[in-house]
Amino acid sequence: MKYVCVGHATYDTTLPVNGYPKENIKYRIQEKKECGGGPASNSAYLLAKWGCDTSFVGVIGNDYYGQCIVRELNHMGVNTEYLEKNSEIETDSSYIICNMENGSRTILTSKSAKIAKLSNPVEIKNADYLLVDGEHYETAKEVLENNKNAISVIDAGRCNEEVIALGKMATYFICSKDFAEEFTKIKLDSSNINTLIRAYEILKATFPGVVIITLEAEGSFTKTDTYKMIPSIKVKAIDSTGAGDIFHAAFLYFISRNHPLEKAIQMASITSAISVTRVGSRYAIPELEEVLERVNEDDVI
Repeated sequence: MKYVCVGHATYDTTLPVNGYPKENIKYRIQEKKECGGGPASNSAYLLAKWGCDTSFVGVIGNDYYGQCIVRELNHMGVNTEYLEKNSEIETDSSYIICNMENGSRTILTSKSAKIAKLSNPVEIKNADYLLVDGEHYETAKEVLENNKNAISVIDAGRCNEEVIALGKMATYFICSKDFAEEFTKIKLDSSNINTLIRAYEILKATFPGVVIITLEAEGSFTKTDTYKMIPSIKVKAIDSTGAGDIFHAAFLYFISRNHPLEKAIQMASITSAISVTRVGSRYAIPELEEVLERVNEDDVI
């Protein structure tokens, strides 16, 4: 089976701190974490780590950070044939302040000009599974159109025209709480299922695929035979960077292994929950065996 991830690649520097920094004070960081990042790039990394034949489609600068990203992906076995190196831009970079006390993170991203389409044609027509994050809209659309029989997932983290258009093409439309609230104009409250149902129905009227709303530590909401709030497991979070990326990739993996929708969501939630107990998105990705052991411990349906 062939997996293709299309979207953003960045280089992350994570700075762990105890509590959020105060203005005009010097802090000494004992151990920073540096690794590649970006939703689709992280997803490709996880899928390859779990043994999948995975290609990544995106753009980086022809610079030091770009070289680090290529080296890291290749080391994990990701095919980077379609990862374009553009000498006219700098590789996107993110600086992440990670509050170790509550697991929150503040991300400052230095981003090059928006690139809708890769310079070189992407001749992929035999993919079985696709994941897109809304970056490089024209290329992502082309890959989706050229692989109409593929099972596809969109990581709808940002509410903009490109993500909405691509979301209408996806088999599984997985959106963040922020996206759902901005798109539907409904304030979501996991303790009030009516807010979730109303938002779900508005989303479903636009996006024909399976709609899943992720609610961070609270879990996910979708509809099978009935509306379902699927809770996440409880963990002590220290860094939530990349948790959503990890959820999407793990979900695609478990769906590709023919798990039912609810079980795939539960298993992806466990994967994501494990990741927030560690610092650095790539460093936080668990081994598949670790996830399966935790699934058995938590008696997933």
